[in-house]
Amino acid sequence: MILRTFGWSFAVTAIGLVIALLYGGPAGLALVAVLAVLEISLSFDNAVVNAKVLERMSPFWQKIFLTIGIAIAVFGMRLVFPLLIVGITAQMNPIEAVNLAFDDEKEYAHLMEEAYPMIAAFGGMFLMMLFLDFVFEERADKWLPWLERPLARIGKLDQLSVVVAGGALAFVAGNYAKDPGEVMISGVLGMVTYILVNGLGELFEDEGVAAEAGEGRTGPNGLVLATGKAGFFLFLYLEVLDASFSFDGVIGAFAISTNPVVIMLGLGIGAMYIRSLTVFLVRKGTLQEYRYLEHGAHWAIGALAVCMLISIGSHVPEAITGGLGAGLIIAAFVSSVLRNRNGDEDGEAAVEGGDDEGLHPTGVSESESLTKG
Repeated sequence: MILRTFGWSFAVTAIGLVIALLYGGPAGLALVAVLAVLEISLSFDNAVVNAKVLERMSPFWQKIFLTIGIAIAVFGMRLVFPLLIVGITAQMNPIEAVNLAFDDEKEYAHLMEEAYPMIAAFGGMFLMMLFLDFVFEERADKWLPWLERPLARIGKLDQLSVVVAGGALAFVAGNYAKDPGEVMISGVLGMVTYILVNGLGELFEDEGVAAEAGEGRTGPNGLVLATGKAGFFLFLYLEVLDASFSFDGVIGAFAISTNPVVIMLGLGIGAMYIRSLTVFLVRKGTLQEYRYLEHGAHWAIGALAVCMLISIGSHVPEAITGGLGAGLIIAAFVSSVLRNRNGDEDGEAAVEGGDDEGLHPTGVSESESLTKG
């Protein structure tokens, strides 16, 4: 199970470390290893949320996410995206941006840091909206009932997440940003992107419920697997979500190395493990067994969003960002274990529900599931 799920990650790690050793010697090897650990620590909560969305996708779109999606994540976000940002910021063409990255790494890093407030505003608002939509929704399972109950109660106010996120953006832009206009525009674009992609995914998913249910393509709890347009928009949603998580890691990487090849290798290896961990969570039905993991991941996302907004005005160490996320997820995992040990009926049902008749948590058969992906 471990080798089948993490096999490609192990292979990419070996290849990446060999390239790092040949390219940068022992120092390059060490830097790539550190960056890989940094990426994993910052994006573990991303894997949990990805797994929750991946469960709703058909086997075809699951495979698309795990093939084309990983190419976008590794090469698009970890190599092309920084070059694109530098090119836009310095008004350079792509070739000039590449030359700058290799010829003047310090100036390249400086331009990335100059663009960070806009990047943080976009990613922070996207993640903030995701977090707020989660905590403002009424749920049967409550990890922190003393906090989640009142939040769900006030969440009945329509568009409250937009109001709270917009207010936070205006406060940060008006009080801490060097260029409030750029930060506001970037943040609003992040909110619009979330609303658009999430809304389109839900729209096409709702339209396909009757047809897919008629074909028997539902999970153990009546979960309808998204295909066609619904699957495409869920895939798009996951890619934008991954990009939002990547922003912090890409910028943070420049504190460790300014070499674009070293950064791509290190963050690319980390991204592979996040993808493999996502698959592992889906195959094992971990989110059904440990019911509070999803809650912990979303609270970690909220913490990351706040850190990104704070970093617009002052630097937030990566150790704090990664530590908060990891701590919240570990706490949620421990709470889930305690719930299961206490013999909670819902918890026991969730543990048993994912394995009936050879079905995976997604509700597809063994032959259709990710085990063949």
